[in-house]
Amino acid sequence: MNRTELVGEVSELVGLTKNQAEKSLEAFEYVVKSALRRNETVRITGFGTFKVRDRAARRGRNPQTGAPVKIKASKGIGFAAGAGLKADLNSRSALKKPVAAAPAAAAKAAPAKKALPVKKAVPAKKVLPVKKAVPVKKAVPAKKAVLVKKAVLVKKAPVVKAPAKKAPAKKAPAKKAPAKKAAR
Repeated sequence: MNRTELVGEVSELVGLTKNQAEKSLEAFEYVVKSALRRNETVRITGFGTFKVRDRAARRGRNPQTGAPVKIKASKGIGFAAGAGLKADLNSRSALKKPVAAAPAAAAKAAPAKKALPVKKAVPAKKVLPVKKAVPVKKAVPAKKAVLVKKAVLVKKAPVVKAPAKKAPAKKAPAKKAPAKKAAR
């Protein structure tokens, strides 16, 4: 599995857009890298532990010539699998899929959530219409309320997969005009 496939699967499982899943993966990488740079150990309970390993300076050999070569001291990274990862790897039962969480924008509109009935059969990807879910506060001037409503509409738009577009028909290459002969 490569990075693109990983982002695609995470976005489907959690109900995020591919862009949001990509940003989440980048944030995870950044946090792990910065912690390891500070020589900290990163433990993810049930998954594993990332740890910095110091390599001492040593002598090696050039495989082509056999001449001795000095190898500088460096830092490496080690990963030790956690008990949960080992158990899942050796288990024959199906893995437990993560539950898709509600979008972050919907979580901010708490009063609207309380007013709407919750249906268990509806997947998390379906979002109720935004106009009903966003109450307009009375203290906000009318112009600002409209701007806030527009901003929320953009954030809360439901994710709908568009049907695959057909590739446009290829155009025939343009014919070249015959070259003009120079007068001699």
